[in-house]
Amino acid sequence: MSRSGTLSERALILAPLGRDAALAAKILSEAGFESHACPDVLSLARELQAGAGCAIITDQALHRVDLGPLSDFLKAQPSWSDISIILLSPRGIGSEESPAESRLAAVLGNVTFLERPLHPTSLVGAVRTALRGRRRQYEARARQKELREGEERLHTALKAGRLGAWTLDLPSMNLRCSESCKAQFGRGPDESFLHADLQDSIHPDDRARVQAAFDQAVKSGDDYAVEYRLHWPDGSEHWVDLRARAIRGRDGSVSQLVGVSSDITERKRAEIERERLLKELAAERAALSNLTSHLEQRVAERTAELLTEVAARERAQEQLLQSQKMETIGQLTGGVAHDFNNLLMAVMGNLQLLKKRFREDDRAQHLIAGALEGARRGAALTQRMLTFARQQELKTTSADLVSLVAGMQDLLDRTLGPQIELRFELPEGLPPAQVDANQIELAILNLAINARDAMQAGGVICIGLDTAPPPPGKGLKDPEYLRLSLTDDGSGMDDTTMKKAIEPFFSTKPTGKGTGLGLSMVHGLAVQLGGMLELESKVGQGTTATLWLPIAKAPAPVAETKLVPADTGSRAIILVVDDDPLIAMSTVEMLEDLGHRAIEANSAAQALAILKDGQAVDLMLTDQAMPGMTGIELAEIAHRERPKMPILLATGYADLPASKIKLPRLSKPYLQSELQEEINRLLAGAA
Repeated sequence: MSRSGTLSERALILAPLGRDAALAAKILSEAGFESHACPDVLSLARELQAGAGCAIITDQALHRVDLGPLSDFLKAQPSWSDISIILLSPRGIGSEESPAESRLAAVLGNVTFLERPLHPTSLVGAVRTALRGRRRQYEARARQKELREGEERLHTALKAGRLGAWTLDLPSMNLRCSESCKAQFGRGPDESFLHADLQDSIHPDDRARVQAAFDQAVKSGDDYAVEYRLHWPDGSEHWVDLRARAIRGRDGSVSQLVGVSSDITERKRAEIERERLLKELAAERAALSNLTSHLEQRVAERTAELLTEVAARERAQEQLLQSQKMETIGQLTGGVAHDFNNLLMAVMGNLQLLKKRFREDDRAQHLIAGALEGARRGAALTQRMLTFARQQELKTTSADLVSLVAGMQDLLDRTLGPQIELRFELPEGLPPAQVDANQIELAILNLAINARDAMQAGGVICIGLDTAPPPPGKGLKDPEYLRLSLTDDGSGMDDTTMKKAIEPFFSTKPTGKGTGLGLSMVHGLAVQLGGMLELESKVGQGTTATLWLPIAKAPAPVAETKLVPADTGSRAIILVVDDDPLIAMSTVEMLEDLGHRAIEANSAAQALAILKDGQAVDLMLTDQAMPGMTGIELAEIAHRERPKMPILLATGYADLPASKIKLPRLSKPYLQSELQEEINRLLAGAA
């Protein structure tokens, strides 16, 4: 046997019969190959375990023997190994020609058939080819070993550096993560962790930044590196650092990201705490420096702050006094307006009766009509006073602003005085507005008074109406609005004043000359109606205040004055309750003129006594504000006594306390036609 080679490249020979083994060994030795003869299959299997480059076996050596040891070795070869078997056969390499040789080929695997008798050149060539293949297998083994060792070193390094490994395939977005990487995202080793799970875990405030870094890496092929916050499944917040190298595919595009991850939560917390401490330290140092080097300046600044606080306190106290004054004026105005409403009730009721009595006297009809018109204006005035005196929910209706503004001309002339010239631009055919008419009148009056005060030597105020699309960016949603504008040629306002103009209690007038509530009330009204107040002004050129008001979908109702005939065909017994004898008498007269029988009671107690006496009453008409018991309280007691009797509340107050029963209401002052209409409706409902 030649000693020139190593065990791993020797040729093992199994040829127990004849001189085949010796002949093969001699040929191989002369060719420079090491060989070793084995007496049987078991010995061959042991030598193969020790190491060999190939095996030369005669077909007779495998006939009728146990091939188990050889088969077990061949099956147990590692992935890199596939040892070559040279089978010497009389028939050569035609394996299909013999079932026995086919069986042997299936057992031996990588087999080469050589024909006997041996030809040295063929044998040497076959062995040389087998050893060349075996060397490549040894090289593959070495590379696998290096890869395993490299993986082990990488795993050790990742573990030592507390790093996780991850790979993302593009464009399938298939994510593969190590156990350490999963742990950094709050997942267990056996839990599923997909790319979608990774995306969902990113803090909402960091998602855009993470996506931008990912897109840049995929687009350019640059390294991917990003630090961000994430949420674990248990809800806790952590920080992670992801880094990856972009791998390009055959087409040149990025096909894969391979990288590592690390949990940097503690580092980030330490950085945040460090930044906080540094800021606190810097602030303390700055404060100490300012305190020591600018003590005098600090004292001056503090003094100025105290003076500012005192001035602010004085302004707040002045605003409080103004508010209390406005509240007192409002209460006084409300009381006066209510009493005036009662007087107008008596005046209007009697005038309506006189108008019906003197039908044939034209002069009397003319005088009575004038008196009624004056009473109606007085009622409108009291309504404005009551509106000013209370805070109520807006009652919007479809209103003709052209008629409304034109109807205010007399009031504005008297209010503004002779030095102010009023001009109106009120085109016909404008759509109605969805507004509270009384509040709009009050807003126009406020704007007109502000304009007058801005023109000390007099001037011109122009009130106009038109339609226009809303200005962009103001939050107005309808495609078109009514514009009510009031323009003066007064002193105007600078930018600073304009910015504060609608603030409550802000006023440019001297102390005691204004409340500072006018424009803020108008602004609040416009917003509540679904529009806005817009101010335009230039110093020395005047101011334009524009109310943008929503257009009504329904047409404005046409006001009609109804004269009711004395004989209505309806007769009822009506209990009239009012503590004011003048109002009670006027109401009784109107009811009797309508053909009803009226019973007068001047207090709630007297009314209850009438009801308890069993007096037949078809309907009770009661005032609200009465001494001892209000109208609502009386109505609730009367309803318990006579649940089927209709009750009508007549009052000039807008804000009423809550009632346990549903009470229809008739606003004072009312016309005889309105009284009859409400009574007929209630009696019809009771019937």
